[in-house]
Amino acid sequence: MIINFRQISSSEAPVEFHQTLDVGHVVQGRKDIAGISPMQADLQAEPAGGGVVRVTGSLSTELDMSCSRCLKPLKYRVDVQFEEAFKQSDEDSVELDEGEEDLVLVSGERLDLTPYLEEALLLDLPFSAVCKDACKGLCPSCGTDLNERQCDCNTERIDPRLAALGDFFKK
Repeated sequence: MIINFRQISSSEAPVEFHQTLDVGHVVQGRKDIAGISPMQADLQAEPAGGGVVRVTGSLSTELDMSCSRCLKPLKYRVDVQFEEAFKQSDEDSVELDEGEEDLVLVSGERLDLTPYLEEALLLDLPFSAVCKDACKGLCPSCGTDLNERQCDCNTERIDPRLAALGDFFKK
């Protein structure tokens, strides 16, 4: 997704972009994500003065994941609000003024937004997903799904350093 600074700065209305991006390589290597649908990007770019272009909009995609507690497959929808400001600069080393620290400096007339969109998606991915907030997960001893039925395993945990004291009171 490429924007042209000259086109946006000469436009009177915001320039809109609606595009679908393949972002499968962004989640490659994550074992908890089985698949990802193409990301829908709905953005608008408008001049903000002083050679600055502000890009805002929304990104959305759907992940095929496994519940981190019970391992059942689930669909997880990711909706990201995107907002970034870019400043065109012809020089390689430009000092930003105070209050401009949040601007991204860009050299040249054209800018590929794809890495910035992928970064926004990556930062908004869940650390772990659950099928429901009340998911009980699996029994650590026998592997029974505790959402479906209760098992008969002894869930009492005794510190191994104090296990010998448990026999003291049995006499």
